[in-house]
Amino acid sequence: MNMQGAAKGVSHYRLRRDVSTFLWRRPLLWLALLLTPPVMWFAIIYLGSLFTLLWQGLYTFDDFTMSVLPELTLSNLAALFSPANYDIISRTLIMALLVTLASAVLAFPLAWYMARYASGRMKAFLYIAVMLPMWASYIVKAYAWTLLLAKDGVAQWFLTHMGLEGVLSTVLSIPGIGGTTLSTSGLGRFGVFVYIWLPFMILPVHAALVRVPSSALQASADLGARPGQTLRYIVLPLAIPGIAAGSIFTFSLTLGDFIIPQLVGPPGYFIGNMVYVQQGAIGNMPMAAAFTLVPCVLIGLWLALVKRLGAFDAL
Repeated sequence: MNMQGAAKGVSHYRLRRDVSTFLWRRPLLWLALLLTPPVMWFAIIYLGSLFTLLWQGLYTFDDFTMSVLPELTLSNLAALFSPANYDIISRTLIMALLVTLASAVLAFPLAWYMARYASGRMKAFLYIAVMLPMWASYIVKAYAWTLLLAKDGVAQWFLTHMGLEGVLSTVLSIPGIGGTTLSTSGLGRFGVFVYIWLPFMILPVHAALVRVPSSALQASADLGARPGQTLRYIVLPLAIPGIAAGSIFTFSLTLGDFIIPQLVGPPGYFIGNMVYVQQGAIGNMPMAAAFTLVPCVLIGLWLALVKRLGAFDAL
């Protein structure tokens, strides 16, 4: 029995050795075997379901029977260019661009301080402070901001005691931005978006600034460059890939969000709200699928733009 067990063990060892040798001599085959399961999962589960959803945008919705008919039509895509739907798309796109720009402006100085000046406990504290909001529930944060921005809320109390109540009233009276309170204004909605997505901008920008060589800054100072010139001609060009990488998150997440526009800000749909309303309340899946195509196209164009800025190298 011992001899048979030893022989079986030797045969198993030889088999494993032969298989390992065979795969080692064929690295492309080994790579294909490793990548096939995740690629198949991505292609079938993710891309397959996405293309199925977008294909339903060509179906017909019967308003009389409230049912979806498998009759192909381009009327849903054409309806996206109607004045009402075009207003929704443009409103969402403008908000996504503004949130991305504001996030970059706010993230840069903090990321620069974290990368160049903070050390020890201060750096650890700043890392935790940046990531701590990401640990809380997104919905809880959105509802909390509705209370903070409400009438007689913390935000209004703070502005009143700072003597800025007149400025607040002026801003709230601007058409398209204002409202009766911050929680019902476009300014409040913009502020909540920036707060929610700002960490997604800070971390990539910080990673880019960490890689800025100190020798380049020292050489700039030795050559007589002023701090503003060093910032403009050395730091900013090297930080652009990180800013572009962070913009992928802030832009795409704002573009597809539907909870914040529903809880904060003046009445008016965003793309995410239209998808939710068309699919959930009306049952018009073809129109919801057509609206889903809009952020896919916009994000694809945005990715093509930021790729030229080196965003993928900074991720």
